[in-house]
Amino acid sequence: MGRARADRRAGVAVALAALAAACAHEPARPGPAGTALDDAIFTAYSPLSRAEEIARRTLSPLVLAAGQRALAAGGRALVEQQIDLSTERFSVYVPAGDPPPQGYGLLVFVAPWQEASRPRRWRPPLDRHGIVFVAAAGAGNGEAILDRRLPLALLAWENVRVRWPIDPERTYVGGMSGGARVAEAVALAYPDVFRGALLHAGSDPLGGEAGHYLPPADLFRRFQATRLVFVTGEHDEENLDADRVSRSSMHEWCVFDVAVERPRRLAHEPLDAASLDRALQALDRRGPVDPGERARCEARIARELSERIGEVRAALARGDRRAARDRLEALDARYGGLAAPSSLELAARLGPR
Repeated sequence: MGRARADRRAGVAVALAALAAACAHEPARPGPAGTALDDAIFTAYSPLSRAEEIARRTLSPLVLAAGQRALAAGGRALVEQQIDLSTERFSVYVPAGDPPPQGYGLLVFVAPWQEASRPRRWRPPLDRHGIVFVAAAGAGNGEAILDRRLPLALLAWENVRVRWPIDPERTYVGGMSGGARVAEAVALAYPDVFRGALLHAGSDPLGGEAGHYLPPADLFRRFQATRLVFVTGEHDEENLDADRVSRSSMHEWCVFDVAVERPRRLAHEPLDAASLDRALQALDRRGPVDPGERARCEARIARELSERIGEVRAALARGDRRAARDRLEALDARYGGLAAPSSLELAARLGPR
């Protein structure tokens, strides 16, 4: 969890300091089916991969506002796109046979290693489920999340969807180890793109205190309906423990469509074909959610958030600015975008630190 947070902070720093990248768009055209492209070059950019949009979705309101002030003070601005696609390479596998009636499924995969994943032994389950696979090179655990790993995942999605017929309801992001933590961050920030996430041997809790900042409220409501599949080998004890913490956090934040797969005889290693097959089946098989349980859970969050905001207002009213600031920062870390616009209004009353 500490590494994921460090990567995120590093990504913020690079994102705020980088220079603008070129932006181009390419018209959609079909690609051949049943083929593997090991060094694909993409050219299409997406508005969703703009640095400003990534920051809006992944940073808390107060962290974002502080970054914007720092940029303005230095006479700088966020880049348009952080990735120069002309220098990037991707691995793509398109299943054999005709696409399903609604289009192919799609799995955007984030690896912990630098090489672009080539899913040779995964081809049978990908064929069986009709799922296109895409992964970027140079997106391993040593790379920062916000200025590289996350935008590469978004650009992989954008370029596949303009070339092949893709079913939006079966568009997934996944990864292994540190890549799974990135996949979780992508799913949280972009639930309007990804309907499910495959988290293999890596996961974090929600909330910026220990994991990922919560996005704006409209996006978080969509994330609450995202299908999450936790897949960790039975001998990978460290990540089994991390999964339990993450799943408990998901339940606390009213994310209930969760499934667990525990491949036998596997430790911290890539999935075999049979285990991937079961994981993809679990992604497609959405679970029932009790509307009453969700309503009660969401009412609890709203009540707790209101109480936290009230504590900041009360500290301000009695003139205790230090307590007000401490509580506001804790509010921003825990609730992220859910606390806006109240958190921003309170920050304006307190002024910059």
